[in-house]
Amino acid sequence: MKRAITLKSPVTTSAKRIDPDNPPWSEEMLGPPVVRRGRGRQKAPTKVLTSLRLDADVLAYFKASGAGY
Repeated sequence: MKRAITLKSPVTTSAKRIDPDNPPWSEEMLGPPVVRRGRGRQKAPTKVLTSLRLDADVLAYFKASGAGY
């Protein structure tokens, strides 16, 4: 079990410095939001979703062969 590590809180200053080379971002700089959901339809489905029930000893055999069983 890992030990919990307590982090120090960052030092904050009350006066914010403005960097002319790095101005804060605005809505005009970012442009309109882009919404992307998923990767879209596949050109040709290549994989089939299925489930398979195995005995515990069969699964142990494949797991014993190493990573990527």
